[in-house]
Amino acid sequence: MTLAFSRRLFAPALLVASSLTLSGCFMTPGTFDSTLDIRSDGRFSFAYDGEIFMAGLSDFAEMAAAEEANKPCVDDETYEERACTAEELEARKAEKAQEARMMAMMMGGMDPDDPEAAEKIADALERQAGWNSVTYLGDGLFDVDFAITSTISHDFAFPVLEDQTMGSAFVAVNLRDEGRVKIAAPGFAAQGGNPFQAMMGGMAGMFGGGEAGDASEGGEANSSASGLPDMPPMRGTFRIITDAAILTNNTDEGPRKDAGLQVLEWSIEPATAVAPTALLKLAD
Repeated sequence: MTLAFSRRLFAPALLVASSLTLSGCFMTPGTFDSTLDIRSDGRFSFAYDGEIFMAGLSDFAEMAAAEEANKPCVDDETYEERACTAEELEARKAEKAQEARMMAMMMGGMDPDDPEAAEKIADALERQAGWNSVTYLGDGLFDVDFAITSTISHDFAFPVLEDQTMGSAFVAVNLRDEGRVKIAAPGFAAQGGNPFQAMMGGMAGMFGGGEAGDASEGGEANSSASGLPDMPPMRGTFRIITDAAILTNNTDEGPRKDAGLQVLEWSIEPATAVAPTALLKLAD
């Protein structure tokens, strides 16, 4: 495959990544361990210990912006590539400026191009309840320790960043009528609720050959070998611990007993296609 042909295939994926970032789907798990403990009387605790990747702060966002700025224009009649006119270049520049303003709005007024943006985000998160520690590791990757305790008198979602527009939650808990509680973890499924992970896995397989392609079978994606920016593979464990009645769940093994409680557990891999879900019934 020639370099020119590779760039032509790579460009649309970069633009999709940029679009996902601007639509708010820009956070994804890395390596993690997460537990949701819900009791039949409505008490619950949630913990997430591990990595969170923010695409808007990574080299990937810069590559997408550069690819968009340098792409040729297309003739309306022949659909062949051609040099852009001055007016088209000016319009493209204005569009990118608008996208930058949109990104800043979604990030609470924070400029993602600010070299101190990541540290500011970490500081802002640590001011929110539950975020015990947030450490920036570089290139869009954070190491976080989150834990919170409350009661199911309201819906709950994680993560939520103050003044920032988010995409799909990693984990969402919704209270229904008659004491039913729906739990879903769309952020822990590449195909169903986490399109950025799915796209990156496919791109790594396309450009990285055998090693990167192993990610689709549960192996590590080799971003460096493929020429893509490093992004952590989504890999971890999500479990629900409860003494409430389990009405439905989509684990492979069903609940197991542990110290008088029921435990539902999902192993999350890069190829995980179905988001963990469960429906519980609290005590009347």
